[in-house]
Amino acid sequence: MDLAGRRVLVTGASRNLGTTICERFADGGMSVALNYHTTREPAEELAAALRERTGTRHAAVAGDVTDAGSVRSMVASAVAELGGPINVLINNAGPFGMTPFVDMDETEWDSVWDANVKASYLVTREVAPGMRAAGWGRIVNMSAVSAWVRNRSIYGLAKAAIITLTEELAVELAPEITVNAIAPGQILESLDDLGEFSREWAEKVTARTPAGRLVTRSELAEMAYLLCTPAFDMVTGMTIPVDGGLRLPRF
Repeated sequence: MDLAGRRVLVTGASRNLGTTICERFADGGMSVALNYHTTREPAEELAAALRERTGTRHAAVAGDVTDAGSVRSMVASAVAELGGPINVLINNAGPFGMTPFVDMDETEWDSVWDANVKASYLVTREVAPGMRAAGWGRIVNMSAVSAWVRNRSIYGLAKAAIITLTEELAVELAPEITVNAIAPGQILESLDDLGEFSREWAEKVTARTPAGRLVTRSELAEMAYLLCTPAFDMVTGMTIPVDGGLRLPRF
């Protein structure tokens, strides 16, 4: 399952899950382009840390993934920094938004939709020709279990659209490129690392999860990595829930 020597672009790379994904691919011997929009310092610090840790090429690349011109420049920078075309794309960027539809303004709609759906389309459009020319490419999109759960507003709608986009791209870009998606459940490293969540909320969601705990960032990063390995060469157009069963209905 060796991906060493290949080049990966990760959007939304400067924090949280994006950071963990970058670390996993770097540890697999890949060169990583870490996309950021406004948080330059964390992205550059991570790129430097990965270079020191692995001895391979890694670079922070600026770009607004919702703007076609910015995406074009960002991908060009990634290609130049890593020394060749992008082989693997992880469309990780995608903000949250839960305002009820009847109360939502167009700014929130555009922000959530564009950063999730439009961004995945724009970056894929920019890297796919290089993948096709090389005869090999892997794209992993980031959906969420909110795609299957109602009352999730624009976020759930956008993540459901990612599933359909993944299926459409899998057909269009075959056979050189596989396109899959991951649908994370609620991410929580531990009950001792709650972040913005209350312990009461975390315990309630954990109790509803058949696995008895919530998913960690490292587990999601591992799934992203595995989807790019030869073991998954015949898997395309799939959205894989990684949620410990949280999405499953119960009476």
